[in-house]
Amino acid sequence: MGAKGEALAKQVEAKAKEAAATLEKLTDADWKKVTAAEKWTVGVTAHHLAGGLEAVAGIITGIVAGRAPGNFSMAMLDQMNAQHAKEHANCTKAETAELLKKGAATAASVVRGLSDDDLAKSGIVFTDQPPMTAEQLAQLGLLGHIDDHLGSIRKTVGG
Repeated sequence: MGAKGEALAKQVEAKAKEAAATLEKLTDADWKKVTAAEKWTVGVTAHHLAGGLEAVAGIITGIVAGRAPGNFSMAMLDQMNAQHAKEHANCTKAETAELLKKGAATAASVVRGLSDDDLAKSGIVFTDQPPMTAEQLAQLGLLGHIDDHLGSIRKTVGG
């Protein structure tokens, strides 16, 4: 375990806690509003944010182990996200809150367990993008992902 991994884990936990507090305050009407950025409902955006944490943690684990995702492009990610939006159009606040709690715990545990050397390991995450280090993916795919979608939700509901 390294100092960077511990710091990243604490950031993930803090941002997830902030997201959970925001989601808790949402009304049923807020949940159904459509975000300008994603063009999804607030509920779907929140579910996407929550579900992405565990997925990104898995990719980080793969990079550290020398197993990059393989033949995966940004366009494929966009397709997966669009499919997710359809499949979870009727997600509830309760299930999303639980998914956020579980995903944040997994993501924090994964990054907390990484040494500074682990965080420096890199791999190809998307075939149409440059390689990323595990630390870069944690910054972008965990912390940045929460910030982006939480910001969109807040902008949509006026919070």
